[in-house]
Amino acid sequence: MPSRRSFAAAALCLAAALAASIAAAPAFAQSGQPPLRTGVDGTFAPHAMAKLGGGIEGFQIDLFTEAARRMKREIVIDSTSFSGLIPGLQSGRYDFIAAPTTVTKERAENMLFTAGYLWTAFQFGIKKGNAPIKGWEDLKGKAVAVNKGTPYEQLSKAEGEKHGFTTQVYDTQPDAIQAVLSGRAYATLGGNTVIRYAASRNPQFAADLELTETRAHWGAPFRKDSVALRNQMQDVLNCMKQDGTIAKLSEKWFGQAPAADALERVITPGYGVPGMPGYDPTPFTLKCD
Repeated sequence: MPSRRSFAAAALCLAAALAASIAAAPAFAQSGQPPLRTGVDGTFAPHAMAKLGGGIEGFQIDLFTEAARRMKREIVIDSTSFSGLIPGLQSGRYDFIAAPTTVTKERAENMLFTAGYLWTAFQFGIKKGNAPIKGWEDLKGKAVAVNKGTPYEQLSKAEGEKHGFTTQVYDTQPDAIQAVLSGRAYATLGGNTVIRYAASRNPQFAADLELTETRAHWGAPFRKDSVALRNQMQDVLNCMKQDGTIAKLSEKWFGQAPAADALERVITPGYGVPGMPGYDPTPFTLKCD
């Protein structure tokens, strides 16, 4: 029969093993909170895209995986169509949306947004060696390639009527870029992050004029009843701006360091996007670990 001393030794070993397992447990387990549930459009490179060997990768994946780690939470990211993300949030399937989401008045009336972590803007891409575009008037007599059914198509056609250039419409943005590389079009008009990503991957393609007047915030949406979680996420994103993490991720995925006025670096006042519904102007003191 084992002695009392043996039982005591076994109990000490068990306690030590338990303490070691707790120390090695994921931070979210120690926080007592479940994983954050979210989703992305898994076909929107370089924000989220399939990777070799399975799974998804991209700017959004890196950004919110790190944000969740700092919140001491695990994160589960679904790859789905963008059209299903907002209904999924409102139904309670998701805690927030990790896909890049443009903050508009209509959306902000129905969801709570963090402050923007990226600018989304219209930008031209041209073949390297071509003269840079300084304004719409430089495109007279030329052709601009765009992705079908996008705001870029609408704007290009409207400006083409004013300035005397044609708009070529393609099924995908890569097809529009190929039209530039082959010489069928002088420029393509698309989203700034997509244009910069393409330029970083193709030495014959260059990111050109950004239409800064089209800038809008990309923020993370939450349900209206998730004020505390929205604020916690924004605090973490602001800390990631402050220590340069978002700027580094931007350079990694979009191919160039963000400018000094980029939202990867700029911390805006209050919670949410200034001037939009749901914005809370209350000053805060940022505390980062």
